Amino acid sequence: MLGAGAMVVGITAFDLSTGRYGWFAVPLAVAVAVVGVQHTRYLRQAMHGVGRGGRRTGEHLATFAVALGALALAAVNSPVPMVWYLLPAAVVAHVVSSRPTGARWVVVTGGTVAALLTGGALWSSNAVESLVLPAVLMNAFVFADLAQLWFWDAVLRLDRARQTAEALAVAEERLRFAADLHDIQGHHLQAIALKGELISRLIGRDDAAARGHADEVAELARTALRETREVVQGYRRASLGTEIANAVGVLRAAGIETAVTGDASDVPPPLQPLFGALVREGTTNVLRHSLARRCAVDISVRDRQVSVRLSNDGVRPEDAGEHGAGLAGLRERFATVGGRIEVGADGPDGFALLGLVRS
Repeated sequence: MLGAGAMVVGITAFDLSTGRYGWFAVPLAVAVAVVGVQHTRYLRQAMHGVGRGGRRTGEHLATFAVALGALALAAVNSPVPMVWYLLPAAVVAHVVSSRPTGARWVVVTGGTVAALLTGGALWSSNAVESLVLPAVLMNAFVFADLAQLWFWDAVLRLDRARQTAEALAVAEERLRFAADLHDIQGHHLQAIALKGELISRLIGRDDAAARGHADEVAELARTALRETREVVQGYRRASLGTEIANAVGVLRAAGIETAVTGDASDVPPPLQPLFGALVREGTTNVLRHSLARRCAVDISVRDRQVSVRLSNDGVRPEDAGEHGAGLAGLRERFATVGGRIEVGADGPDGFALLGLVRS
């Protein structure tokens, strides 16, 4: 891209080496150096983003005046000094690179007309050689230079997009991990707390039952540790049937009669962890936010639509709405597979949680 400036310097320097410009060669060489340096300088700024380079109007006008002066000097020795039209073209190219879209055509048109007037093209007898060809040369150089710059800008945007995609992937994985950890720890800790209260009430009254619940607390703690490690390692793929069996056991231990309809094995394997998370979240909410005595889990797989519904009675009036961040996380996870979550009242004192996905 920056080689365009070197090309302008090389071509004009070769023309100067012919010796036909006499003492004009010195100011022409100075003009070539000024334009080449400015062109390289502003294109390097534009490489950070088209339209975001320096916008020093006075400096641009002075550089363009130097380029037009060189073109006028060259015109003294050559009727159509074609290579010297590259100097104003280079200035136009780097000015356009720093201008917003709406002003670019104005700069290109104005610069081309000014260069043609300076070179005496409008008064030449051969319009093709002195008007058309210089205009084509200038515009071809400008657009070739800008095409490279726009290509570079596209590469930068793709790099930034790739970095953004990588950052989003990391953030999504962190959210998934947080949701899984919330599901596991919340569910098991709630069950442990519940059984701890039962043990406290049973000590001295039914020591055998207390010891049985204490053993279950230890097993729940070990299960929580194991599943936490599996989440960290990314291997956790508990089946829906296992999650429902765990939920039924915990709810019945809390004195909540639980009925299950439907077959968990009918749910497609890729969706089992998702609906398992729904069952865990629903069970945790029943234990935390209700005075339920009955709970129902309904599994349905019909016409490629999979649904799992948890309903319970005994909802507390102050807890009739959604609970915590768990349901919000479930909504996000279901949305990623085109599903949805529905929550709401189930009868006068009940509450229902429904997950739906088209398989």
